[in-house]
Amino acid sequence: MISQTAEYALRAMVDLSFHQGQSRTNQQIADATQVPAGYLAKILKALTRHGLIRSQRGPTGGFSLEHDPTRITVFDILQAVDPPKRITKCPLGLREHRVRLCPLHQRLDDAFAAVERAFRDTTLDEVTARPERGRGPARGTLRISGGLQVDPQP
Repeated sequence: MISQTAEYALRAMVDLSFHQGQSRTNQQIADATQVPAGYLAKILKALTRHGLIRSQRGPTGGFSLEHDPTRITVFDILQAVDPPKRITKCPLGLREHRVRLCPLHQRLDDAFAAVERAFRDTTLDEVTARPERGRGPARGTLRISGGLQVDPQP
């Protein structure tokens, strides 16, 4: 349902959320998320351009979140790298469907709209929260798609 680019962007943002307040290099993020470093660099550039992360050059530089994870939604991340597509006109170009989508394409677009709402209602904070504690930054060991792992903390 989402592109590989979108999946990689979500992984990168989750990694940055796990390390909130720290700068992470492209290579650190690539290693943690199992995303090719060259491809990740393009994704991080798009996320920076859309104001979701900041980049800092230099020996202590890297990437970090621009905003608190409670203010960044999954939809924001997808919009930055591969905006979800909606059906606004008949994909077949049929004259009869110029004004109104046929029942099939209307149902499909309704489903896309529901997914879009879910993405708009889901924050980065929510997808990095530990299940037993609910919301809040992840602590302890947590593994998700892409091999992301948070080191145990006291």
